Order: sequence, then C-alpha cells, then structure tokens
Amino acid sequence: MRRVAIIGSGIAGIAVAIRLARMSFIVDVFEKASTPGGKVAEFQQQGFRFDMGPSLFTLPELVDELLDEEYQFSYDKLETITRYFYEDGTQINAFADIEKFAQELNSKVSIPRKRLLKHINKAAFIYRNTAPVFLFSSIHRIKDLWTFGNLKRLFALPGINALKSMHKTNEKVIGEEHLVQLFDRYATYNGSNPYRAPGTLNVISHLEHALGAYFPQNGMRTIINSLYEQAKKLGVKFHFNEEVCSVVSKKKHVKGVGTKGGFYSSNMVISDVDIYHFYSRLLPDSKKLRKLKKEERSTSALIFYWGVKRQFPELDLHNIFFSQNYREEFDFLFNKKQLSDDPTVYLFISSKQNESDAPSGCENWFVMVNAPENIGQDWSQLIEKTRQVVISKLNRMLGENIEQHILFEQILDPLQIEERTGSYHGALYGPSSNSRFSAFNRHPNFHRTIGGLYFVGGSVHPGGGIPLCLSSAKIVARIIQDKED
Repeated sequence: MRRVAIIGSGIAGIAVAIRLARMSFIVDVFEKASTPGGKVAEFQQQGFRFDMGPSLFTLPELVDELLDEEYQFSYDKLETITRYFYEDGTQINAFADIEKFAQELNSKVSIPRKRLLKHINKAAFIYRNTAPVFLFSSIHRIKDLWTFGNLKRLFALPGINALKSMHKTNEKVIGEEHLVQLFDRYATYNGSNPYRAPGTLNVISHLEHALGAYFPQNGMRTIINSLYEQAKKLGVKFHFNEEVCSVVSKKKHVKGVGTKGGFYSSNMVISDVDIYHFYSRLLPDSKKLRKLKKEERSTSALIFYWGVKRQFPELDLHNIFFSQNYREEFDFLFNKKQLSDDPTVYLFISSKQNESDAPSGCENWFVMVNAPENIGQDWSQLIEKTRQVVISKLNRMLGENIEQHILFEQILDPLQIEERTGSYHGALYGPSSNSRFSAFNRHPNFHRTIGGLYFVGGSVHPGGGIPLCLSSAKIVARIIQDKED
C-alpha cells in the first residue's frame, strides 16, 4: 500500500495531493488551520469580500490540468493588466494588447513602439530559454539538466542577462524612466530588489504581457475551493486542526509524521511548509538552518483591507502608485529593514471585476506596501506611520480625502504573516532572488539523504507565487513517478 503524508494544504500541497491521488497513492493532508489554502485566504465583513493574499492569476493552465470538468471554474483575461500612477501626474494603462499598450506609451511618455517590442521580445526569449530549465523541472537532478534541449539552450545563456541587474538591463533596453520603473516592479513579484536581482527576472513580465493576466470570476479563493473539492473527489483525506510536530525517519528513509493526535505511518512525506520551519521544528537540522540563515530573505507585506463607501471610476482592478525614489525604497527594505517615507502602494479592488465583492456603490480596497522581513521592528509604530503616509499619498495622487470613505479596516503585517503561514520572518517568498545564483541556492524538491522526503511551495525550488508553487507540485510528482517506473 503506497501512502503519502502531505504537511500543509497551501496551493502546492493540494496540487501535489491531486497528482499523487491520480497515481493511486493513499493521500493524507495535515493542516494546522481549520481550512485549506495557506496564503490564498479570504474574509468577509459587512457585505464586503476580500482576497487576503495573491491577487493575480497567470498560467491558468497549471490549475486547469488538475481539475476534472465538473470542478473547472471561469476566469476572465484582463484587458488592462495594471493602471500605473506616478508622482508627476503621469498615468499609464498597461493594456494586455501589445499594440494598444504601445500606443498608450507613445502618447503618455513618447516611447516608440519598437522599444517596447524590443523589451517584450527579449522577455519572451528569456522565457523560452529558462522556463523549461528553471521553472518547470528540477535543476537538482542531473537527468533533468543534461538533456538535448538544455544543451541547445546553453548557447542562449549570454542573452538572458544573468550578469546584469534588472534595473541596468531595463535602463539599457528601455531608457525612459517611467517605463523602466514599471518593468523594474516585476522584481517585487518574488520579493526581490530590481537594483540587485539579475535581468533574467524580466521573464516575469512575459507571463503578463505575452501569456496573459487573468482573474477568477468569484475571486482568487475560487482556485483553492476548486482544487480542494477535486482532491476530496479523488479520495484525499484532509486532517484540519492537526499540526504536524515531527517527521520520523529511520535508516535514511521516512516512516511517517507525528502530530498531537498520534503517529501516521507513510511511505513518503511531502512538506508544503516554509523550509526554515521544517528544519527548525519538524526535522531539526542545525547545519541546514545555518545555511538558511545566511540567505537573504524576500520582502514581506503590510496590507490594509478597507471597506470603502464610494466608487472610484479612475481606478481599475490592479493599481500601482509609484514612489518618487524607487532605489531608496529598496534600500530601506533590504538594507535598513524599514519602510521608507514614500513607499510604492499597490491597490487591488476585486469588486471592479466581481461586483458582488462589495455592496452597491462601494469598493473593497486591498492596499499593500512591500515591507521588510520581521527582525523585531516596532511594527505598531511602523503601521501607524505607514498608514498615514499611504493615505496622504492616495489623497494627493487621487485628489480625494480617502479616510472619510473608509467604513472599516483590517490589517495584516509581517508578524501576523509569520504566525499564520509559518513563513520565516514573514518573508512571503522565502529567499530573495537578489543574486544570479539564487535559483541554484534554493532548496531542492527532495531531500538528498533521506529517501521518500520531498518539498513543495514557495520557499523551495522553483520559487514563490501561485504558478511556481503549482510547478513545484508538478516537479515532485514527476520525480516520484520516475522512481515508480
């Protein structure tokens, strides 16, 4: 009898549960919370519904391929990906249609069409030559690296901008400061610094501008709900409110997991918890922890959830209000471990797409600024200060008194993120990608010396965010299938 224990029911944990259930494994998922989903959470208050975590849906096929027809859900491709606001009054709509986007840039910041296309085509080139290696397969198995396709991709290495920062690359290719800042922002999608992260990360923009940005018709939580129902249909058993306390191994092979409710025997264990948490609490390993502590961590987030009692037609689903000094903002985040006095503000309003997410005439505002990892800062003071800075910035750039329209507020800070999700220091994406070697330094999807032990989720290869978490599940299932064959 082939039995697998999965620790954690984040999106990667549920995805790998579905894949293994289809491979005829008996699958048990252990979750310390009362519901599945991890960071893909939601809450409702006074007729408002809020997605609490990820707000953008790309590569939907990675979800579609997991679901039977009865569990498929509808999602819309966005015509406007993001609306950008700059302190000098410039506003740019990042249209999904490249020609329309090119026209927008030409009219707003006098960027010639060919310069945008040069960047878009370069991002596509990077994606073609890196995604099969770094995103959709294990880079820690020789058999996955040494393939004929990868040998051909070696010739493309000089062109993936691994030796130059994202910012330097964008300055050279694009030049115009508004657009450089727009494309630099993609480093924040995995919690990194565009002034240090390699230009290879421009691959992230390809996901939106070439492959498409989407939004589920009933919100991001729909993704989890559909995967959860699919898993149950396949016989996956979920153990909620049952936290795993230990992973048991013997003679260099896993034997199962221990919880407060007892010991559960299994042939395999798959962890979907933060890798630092795993080695500090579930399978203590001081050597691994020393290595993990040396790694620079990604950013966290400070989020204000506001029920707003009016509508703003000048806003879209995704909105960005840029800081005036972007470099200084990242200096605060990664060097000073503080929030700057002028942070970039991300404003996500799902009721723009799903009207039922807010009462009539109202909007649900998810207002986020990137925050440093938690190292013991005075968060009460930082929250109070940043809230006023954010409101002042929105008032100034929208020409409105925002606070008078806020019906209620909830706040999520790095301390709460660490407590709720187990993310070490509240870092949303595990290690940062501020080095050209970051991809290779990420923890593999398997344990090198303990058989039957595997890892999925945002803190291990290939990285954070919904698409990469789903990819980690696919990689682990493929590794296990290889061993079965």
